[in-house]
Amino acid sequence: MWIGWIEFDYLLGDVHSLKQKRSVTKPLLAEIRRRFAVTAAEVDHLDLHRRAAIGVAAVSPDAGHLVELLDSVERFGADRPDIALVATRRRLLNSSDID
Repeated sequence: MWIGWIEFDYLLGDVHSLKQKRSVTKPLLAEIRRRFAVTAAEVDHLDLHRRAAIGVAAVSPDAGHLVELLDSVERFGADRPDIALVATRRRLLNSSDID
């Protein structure tokens, strides 16, 4: 079994409150979950209104499929005209690597 995740670090545009931040992040999370059938959540910068860290995780029996899936998620996450992507971090693990 292969486990993979990617983390996006975003700088939000004209956002001046946590309520406005939620209005940007909630639809993004929902679309990622719907489009790719993965787990997604805001994972850092929870108290900052102009920054957001979005984590996406998936499990697959095949490493190749998981890489393709994470590539697609990364392209989708990078192609957001309303927010600036600062960085991404990605990791893949085989279940035999965890003990």
